[in-house]
Amino acid sequence: MEFAFVIVGGGIAGVTCAETLAFLEPEKSIVLLSESSLIKTVTNLHAITKTLTDFDIREMETEEFSAKHTNITIVHDVLMEINDEEGYIKTKENRVIKYQCLCLCMGAEPKLIPQANEFPQILGIRDTDSVENFLKKIKDCKQLLIVGNGGIASELVYKIRNAAVHWVIKDRHIAATFIDPGAAEFFQPTLENPGINDPPISKRMRYREEDIKKAGAALGPDWYKNLVINGANTEVPSEVKIHYMTEVSSLHTLQNTENSEFPIEVILTNGERIQCDLVISATGVNPRKNFVTKNKIELSEDGGIIVNEHMQTNLRNIYAAGDICSANWPIAKHWFQMKLWTQARQMGCYAAKCMAGYLNNEEVLQDFCFEIFAHSTKLFGYKVILLGLFNGQKLGTNYEILLRMTKGHEYVKFVLENNRLQGAVLIGDTDLEEMAENLILNQIDLSPYGDDILNPDIDIEDYFD
Repeated sequence: MEFAFVIVGGGIAGVTCAETLAFLEPEKSIVLLSESSLIKTVTNLHAITKTLTDFDIREMETEEFSAKHTNITIVHDVLMEINDEEGYIKTKENRVIKYQCLCLCMGAEPKLIPQANEFPQILGIRDTDSVENFLKKIKDCKQLLIVGNGGIASELVYKIRNAAVHWVIKDRHIAATFIDPGAAEFFQPTLENPGINDPPISKRMRYREEDIKKAGAALGPDWYKNLVINGANTEVPSEVKIHYMTEVSSLHTLQNTENSEFPIEVILTNGERIQCDLVISATGVNPRKNFVTKNKIELSEDGGIIVNEHMQTNLRNIYAAGDICSANWPIAKHWFQMKLWTQARQMGCYAAKCMAGYLNNEEVLQDFCFEIFAHSTKLFGYKVILLGLFNGQKLGTNYEILLRMTKGHEYVKFVLENNRLQGAVLIGDTDLEEMAENLILNQIDLSPYGDDILNPDIDIEDYFD
């Protein structure tokens, strides 16, 4: 088999890369190598601002995808070996596929707690299948423990009903991956009164993976929307106890002789003991690199494949995009890499442009999306927009914060350095995202406006028309 472009990975980065190439190079042959029988495509893409987008993820059967893109061939297989000198790959099913350009978009796999291999009651959540497995097991669950403090852990805690939840986090406040202690305080009532901020039911079609042994792609941004996550304890509608500044130390199974209704006991680093039916490990991801190369591929400290400003690895004609790669170029002040769906889509699209440019000997300028960090998501039922250095990343201690909060309605945080806006957190329907993005990009001196920049009685946008 011989193709102009070979893309490995059926997740957001890989599928976006393949779709962009199909548009840019309709005459060229493209193959998408996917372990999973479902692939994830971006739908309902909505540009909120210049760099900020909102989108849904649709799980699509490969036959439907192939009918839509006639120059993309989908192969269900696993990459095993890359011969970068002769330009071909070998797969688990002994296929040999030649390429002119290869893009690695295999994403990442869950970084489970160390005890996960020994106990079947420990589940990692990363893809559609692991959610299906979790939904089956939680039906008989009265008490569970969730480890982790990112987006998936936060949404699980928010959505679980009819079970007592122990949430173990190593930070001083909830959802620390995205927000500061003030925003965590803003979200606290939604945990105490579950359901007060529930989003409408999503009408999106959902598919199931046929072969659950295969590694699926990461969950989309709305994965939890229409899930009903009910435990077996109807006496407890929803009860969440948060264990701050602690981690799991050890686990052991409880024998019937101990008169416990729960099968396992978890011991935390602070000495606390918690008995439960199930442990959910949502503690981040590691890049998925389960193949060999002829020459050594350069990796970063976290195991990601190092790429330059054109998404190229150190091996000839091999590119990488999404969670598997680590950006290694002079990074713009207001951008940094995070393993997010938003960046997976951006990198996949940009890698496609770079590969097409390389084959056509055309210069490709770096995409504007790498100028500013911009992410739109939902946490605890609220719309959340993060822009620039939203938690003061890279700024040391030399910055100031302006805050505006209306309980149960909105939370606005501006991060300023030398009277110039460097980042923003916007929770709720603030309608400030476009202004905040422009102020960060243009670095306008805000000293004439003082604290009025967040005064709700003044339409600050009038200043900048």
